Amino acid sequence: MDRTVTTLFMLMSVDGKISTGASDNLDVDKDFPEIAGVKEGLHQYYEIEQTTDLWSLNSGRVQAKVGVNTKDMPNKTLVSFVMIDNKHLTEHGIRYFCALSKQFVLVTSNKSHPAFEIEEDNLHIIYQTELSLKDVLTKLKSEYGCERITLQTGGTLNGLFLREKLIDYLDIVVAPVLIGGKDTSTLVDGKSLLSESELSQLGVLTLQECIVLENSYLRLRYQVIH
Repeated sequence: MDRTVTTLFMLMSVDGKISTGASDNLDVDKDFPEIAGVKEGLHQYYEIEQTTDLWSLNSGRVQAKVGVNTKDMPNKTLVSFVMIDNKHLTEHGIRYFCALSKQFVLVTSNKSHPAFEIEEDNLHIIYQTELSLKDVLTKLKSEYGCERITLQTGGTLNGLFLREKLIDYLDIVVAPVLIGGKDTSTLVDGKSLLSESELSQLGVLTLQECIVLENSYLRLRYQVIH
């Protein structure tokens, strides 16, 4: 394969939601620790997260939502981060990820992104006039030696990865909660299919592992076969 191999790793509710609501003020990382019956087993997701790939791909919107634009600077880790962002990360947010990452790669279509004003040895920018996820994954492998990457983006970007056949594996932790709401982000959002001729864009899976975790949590691992 001439591109990086991807694994979509997410925490979701039983009904497939990856947020607790449609507002940016609602977030599973912030809200689940406060919900009885959910908080007790939540640690398992974060423990599994520590075993994922040493490259992680995120979206600027999600990271801004969890507060990286105002957080104190973190300690350096062994993880390299790829961030797709046009307008959500500030200069502080970029410096946050430079401090956190072994290598930090920003993907943007914004010529005025604050990252262009920052000089850090581990900061790399992939500028695209129009986002091409396949080109990003190809460049990550050929130029940065990234063989495997964990995707932890929002539903819209997950939808783009799905439609472009760029998800290879899924590793999903299911929390014992129903959230509901048609406007609440799900595991995969984006454009809906409109005709039978588009059914080839579905992601058909084969189950690799189903693990019953503690406190009514599940871990589901799949390979995308086509």
